[in-house]
Amino acid sequence: MCADTPDYKDTLHLPETDFPMRAGLPNREPDWLARWEKIGVYNRLREKEGRKPFTLHDGPPYANGHLHIGHALNKILKDFVVRSQQMMGRDARYIPGWDCHGLPIEWKIEEQYRKKGKDKDAVDVVEFRQECRRFAEGWIDIQREEFKRLGVTGNWGEPYLTMDFHAERVIAEEFQKFLMNGTLYQGSKPVMWSPIEQTALAEAEVEYHDKESFTIWVKFEVVDDKGDLAGANVVIWTTTPWTIPSNKAVVYGSEFSYGLYEVTGTPDECWASVGDRYILADKLAGDVFTRARLDDGMYKRVRDVPADELAGLSLKHPLAGAEGGNGEWDDIRDFRAADFVTDEEGTGFVHCAPSHGMEEYELYRDLGMLEQVITYNVMDDGSFREDLPFFGGKYILSRKGGEGDANKAVIDKLVEVGGLLARGKIKHSYPHSWRSKAPVIYRNTPQWFAAIDKPVGDGQDTFGKTIRERALTEIDNVTWTPKSGRNRLYSMMEARPDWVLSRQRAWGVPLTCFVKKGALPTDPEYLLRNEAVNARILEAFEAEGADAWYKPGAKERFLGNDVNAADYEQVFDILDVWFDSGSTHAFVLRDRADGSDDGIADLYLEGTDQHRGWFHSSLLQSCGTNGRAPYRGVLTHGFTLDEKGNKMSKSLGNTIVPEEVVKQYGADILRLWVAQTDYTADQRIGPEILKGVADSYRRLRNTMRFLLGNLTGFSEDERMAPAEMPELERWVLHRLAELDERVRKGYDAYDFQGVYRSLFEFATTDLSAFYFDIRKDALYCDGADSLRRRAARTVLDILFHRLTTWLAPLLVFTMEDVWLSRFPGDEGSVHLQDIPETPSDWRDEALAAKWAGVRQVRRAVTAALEVERREKTIGASLEAAPVVHVEDDAVRAALGTVSFEDICITSGVEITGDPAPAEAFRLPEVPGVGVVFERADGDKCQRCWKILPDVGRHAHDAVCGRCDAALG
Repeated sequence: MCADTPDYKDTLHLPETDFPMRAGLPNREPDWLARWEKIGVYNRLREKEGRKPFTLHDGPPYANGHLHIGHALNKILKDFVVRSQQMMGRDARYIPGWDCHGLPIEWKIEEQYRKKGKDKDAVDVVEFRQECRRFAEGWIDIQREEFKRLGVTGNWGEPYLTMDFHAERVIAEEFQKFLMNGTLYQGSKPVMWSPIEQTALAEAEVEYHDKESFTIWVKFEVVDDKGDLAGANVVIWTTTPWTIPSNKAVVYGSEFSYGLYEVTGTPDECWASVGDRYILADKLAGDVFTRARLDDGMYKRVRDVPADELAGLSLKHPLAGAEGGNGEWDDIRDFRAADFVTDEEGTGFVHCAPSHGMEEYELYRDLGMLEQVITYNVMDDGSFREDLPFFGGKYILSRKGGEGDANKAVIDKLVEVGGLLARGKIKHSYPHSWRSKAPVIYRNTPQWFAAIDKPVGDGQDTFGKTIRERALTEIDNVTWTPKSGRNRLYSMMEARPDWVLSRQRAWGVPLTCFVKKGALPTDPEYLLRNEAVNARILEAFEAEGADAWYKPGAKERFLGNDVNAADYEQVFDILDVWFDSGSTHAFVLRDRADGSDDGIADLYLEGTDQHRGWFHSSLLQSCGTNGRAPYRGVLTHGFTLDEKGNKMSKSLGNTIVPEEVVKQYGADILRLWVAQTDYTADQRIGPEILKGVADSYRRLRNTMRFLLGNLTGFSEDERMAPAEMPELERWVLHRLAELDERVRKGYDAYDFQGVYRSLFEFATTDLSAFYFDIRKDALYCDGADSLRRRAARTVLDILFHRLTTWLAPLLVFTMEDVWLSRFPGDEGSVHLQDIPETPSDWRDEALAAKWAGVRQVRRAVTAALEVERREKTIGASLEAAPVVHVEDDAVRAALGTVSFEDICITSGVEITGDPAPAEAFRLPEVPGVGVVFERADGDKCQRCWKILPDVGRHAHDAVCGRCDAALG
């Protein structure tokens, strides 16, 4: 620029905003949290009247440690739901909760005791329970602050806790409903048992890991005088040698082909002898002999052994008659067909220890033979009873959860008595306690159960006569997201056994019932069912909590004068914690004023593991007491993996801790990661992924900064009606109408990824790379009152209100930053706003179709100019005035009705229907369009930088006519 050329920069309407390019989220987010708490945003939203309630019921996390990335994913998704429903006009209530009872917390207190050399059993149970309560309280406070730091809204001042006195009272009351409706019973059956924790476990408390187990092939001799079968051996295969001392039977498959095999030769080291005869499934015989180290030429098949011949055989236990066995195993073993036998692996025969296997238990239960086959050989700690010959005091697991000495002792004894044909090891998926991480066993113990196939005696037959029937009916009355969740829970509910309610621990809500001394569990009077007694228990729990059950004189206090206390024993087992959390609908949704109007949640939202956990137990519990599901909708999300798709593990060093992400990037980046993922599958997260998220965040932030910078000073006097606007602005309004429908449907369907993708693509492609790029010229250079600038500013204001409210549920801190940058004030917040309603007449499909064609031609032009820029022919697109050859008459006509040079950001453009010359630039994806580059004719306007013929011919020096008019 020459020295005497005026500088017109100060005459431009350049963007003005204090909204920073760098977000500084880690440092600034806590201030917004404090502000929301100060102005009471959550409570102020509850004051909005006439809104339809929406309740997301919180699945309670355990109060026993810092949050992991799975917690963050879960709570952020819940926050997306609550905030989006609120901003779409609902009264969206969210009461956070905590699961406070049970083994996770009790285990921590026991660990503290062990470190101090303190004996838990020597501590008064109420004192121990109080320590558990204090431990939970401490972690609740820590986790509450960690959840709030993620921007999660809710009634944090009044969360629900399963250890609150009212909650404990209601949990006991819900249990009493099972007591009174006839579904509660005490039974002795195999349950998953943790020897380390010395308690029964539910399926939801178990996780599966690979475990190396001993595997043995054991001989059961035929004792009948049955010709060539006499003295032959039926061979079984098992991966649990420790169950052999509890064997009571062997079963076979009635449809399989079995044969009698004879050993004809042996290697040097082998437990088989020439002449030994074995009965095996033909399909598996070869593998069995291989395991026994016998080659093909060392055995022969003698003949078929049909099922009807097997049915007549009797077997003896391999330890029968062993010296020192004291007759423990001398009884003849039962031998019969069973439908759970397979010929896929093993031998075609299954050894039955009904005390340690559910299928065997059910077989002999249905035969009415449980008294003959149930054993009590394994104690609470996983050791054999002291008086069990050969094995007394041996442990299945070591005290730290590793391999004990029981398996080896059993194998060694079988070798000694000649009962073993082969042995080995196998690596397989095996159940472990998800708390202690130690393997579990199946063990027959007296437990309390809820019968799910017994008619419920409460008269609610319209829901189905049994809990299972009610649950299966209700599953189809629930909306499942994703839909596959329905099938998963349905199949689980179809196949599940009775619900094990009891745990042999101290920290929890007790099974508030009494049993009659001397009566059997099958006797009608065994369980005390007395409404007056129940009422006294509930009254005490409401006032004192469940500790009242353990205080001296509790039995006499509760039984009162109605019942002779000397005739009854008090039950001290505690309830499965899944019963606690499954009952939360009663003391949260039903009992709280801010719960649900009908006691049913609009949504339960947890990870996919909760199909067998909270979703499952809540459905069982509510169907047992109310005859219906406690939820109308269920949403499930996957698990979090590292960037390579591996499970996170501290030992691998690939864990992502929410607190660290927040410190480095801010909570909004973590929230944006959640918004970008397909939560219905497993999600990946790691340093590189977070960098990508941060980059997309910056692009979105720049879009919002452009809006703010160009809305400075906007007033209602500037606003224009859509009908008065240029087509480009009306096209933006059309896109907003489309997006409004997409956003609302997406939020209602919990499709947060779809909502975010639509908004991100709109902001970066339709706005930043198209509309904003085009309208910068009008916004900066047009006169303040020009119709084009007023229209653009009106649209920017409309965009501002929609983008901030559409994105506020996802990016809570950033949208608050954007909102307050424009509307500062002590009481304002974007989170007090609703998404604005969008007029239906903004939709204009014909206009959209026209502009789709315009944008296609623009793509060809900008691509042609990019070639010239790369070749240094031009420095900026305003130096060009291309000739655009368009074959399509309709598209060419459309281009003639718009300022196509402005749309292409060139100083001029010529549209022609003439055939494009050979040298014209063509873009393959835009057929029928050719672009010939031409330089713009004229001088450069020193205000808008367009090159036009009229520059310098106006009152103001070196400007074009448009800029001269703007200067006045």
